[in-house]
Formats: sequence, C-alpha cells, structure tokens
Amino acid sequence: MHVGIMMFSTDQTVAPAPLARMVAERGFEAMFLPEHSHIPITRTTPYPRGGELPPEYYRTVDMFVGLAAATTAAPGLTIGTGITVVPQHDPIYLAKQVASVDLLSEGRLIFGIGYGWNQDEIEHHGTPYKKRRAVTREKVLAMRRLWSEEIASFKGEHVSFAPSYQWPKPVQPGGPPIVIGGLAGPKLFANIAEFADGWAPIGPRTIQEGLPDLQKAFEDAGRDPAEIRLHAFDPRGDQSLVELYASLGVERLVITLPPTDRDGLARSLDALAPLNDLVR
Repeated sequence: MHVGIMMFSTDQTVAPAPLARMVAERGFEAMFLPEHSHIPITRTTPYPRGGELPPEYYRTVDMFVGLAAATTAAPGLTIGTGITVVPQHDPIYLAKQVASVDLLSEGRLIFGIGYGWNQDEIEHHGTPYKKRRAVTREKVLAMRRLWSEEIASFKGEHVSFAPSYQWPKPVQPGGPPIVIGGLAGPKLFANIAEFADGWAPIGPRTIQEGLPDLQKAFEDAGRDPAEIRLHAFDPRGDQSLVELYASLGVERLVITLPPTDRDGLARSLDALAPLNDLVR
C-alpha cells in the first residue's frame, strides 16, 4: 500500500509546487488536490460536517493547474484528483486536461471523480442536481473514447459530439485509473463496475461493509473483482489505521490535512512521515 497526502492549496496556504516538494521530500508516494469551482452564498445543501463551509472551499487553486505545477516541482510523485466533480465540467475540455496532466506526469495520474454534493454549485454549471449521476456517466464514457480512439465521437442524452481528433492521449492506455468517491450503494457500485476502475470512500468501515457488494457488481458486469482498485481518504494517520487499510487491500491511503502555512504543514508531515516505513 502507498500513503499520500491531500490538502486544500489556496491563495492563503501552501501553493501546489512547494506542497508537492514537501510531500515528496518526506517520502510520501502521492499528492492529491481537491476541487470546488465556487461556493454560492445561498446554498440548498448544508455543509456535510455542519456549520458554514470553511473558506478553503472557495479559495482553492484550480485542481489541474495545481497538479501540473506539482508534477513539475516533484517529478516521480504520483498525483491525483480528490475529487473532480465531473458534472460541473465540459467533457471535451476535461478529457484534454486529464490527458495533458497524465502526459506531464509521465503516467502518474489517478483520476478520482465524484457526482458532487453541493446542489447550488452543480446547478450553476447547468446540470440539474437529480441528473448529476447520469450526466457523470455519459461524460466519463465520452472521455474514455477521446482518450483511446484516434477519431472519437459520442451521442447521448447529455453529451454529443461528431467525429473529432483530440490529442495528447494519456500515457496510461485508455486513460488514468478512475476511482469514484461516495458512500456504498447499488447505484454507485453499478457505475464503478460499468465505467470506472475502483472506489475511493472515506473510512475503513465503509470499505468493510461495502466491498462485498462492489465485488458482486463487478461479477455481474463480467469483470474480475480482483481488479478493483481501492483508494481511501481519511484525516487520521495512526499506525493501526494504516495497517487496517492495508489488510483491506487498499492500494493508496490519502491522508487529508487541514490547510495551513509552510511551518504548520512541515510539522504535520514530519509527524506522519514514519508511516511510510510501514508500507515500504
């Protein structure tokens, strides 16, 4: 198992390039960045953790700009999206962004995606909240065609484009691994089995309780459950937790840190660095 780090990189915290260098210098294998395009002042959906959304949600650096800076600053570091809210993106541009970052990182990108939880944010991008899963599905299927076919086209309810060229292609054949974040459930697992490579939930209990159903969804789709790529996001970073995730077959544990300045980040990373010795 690998251990990575994720932190909101904003105009008030550590920028993506130094963040990547600090992560790599301490032996962590990966760095992930989160995404929010903006935060509407009046929101239909409450913050899942209660209270008001912290400012990093609307001050975060653009995910793909940040990852491009990170891979230049720390070559060899795995980079990832944690997560890309696909229904908020134009799929043709998103396919190019993902392919470009995969190329710049020499095939080290993990493409974490999700449907989104903030109704107002999603609907500002023109996607009806109740259709976000169906929209995500079509956009991912369309992107996979752009990544793998010399002349690609797609015709669906939410995405449609005529035969087109798009380069660069990702270094990783067919595109980077796609892991979908979210709570266990039949709709999520059906989508993962159809068009993704794995699951990226929060917390080991979610994996323990949901993995058998995901394995069955893979079997029902004619796919080998042994190929499921598990990632996990967790704000905790103690030895017993790392060992538990490893025992569950998690490929990469991404420890989420609160946004901070360089001194605060250095202290957090130094405290967590010994965890890397457990997985080497």
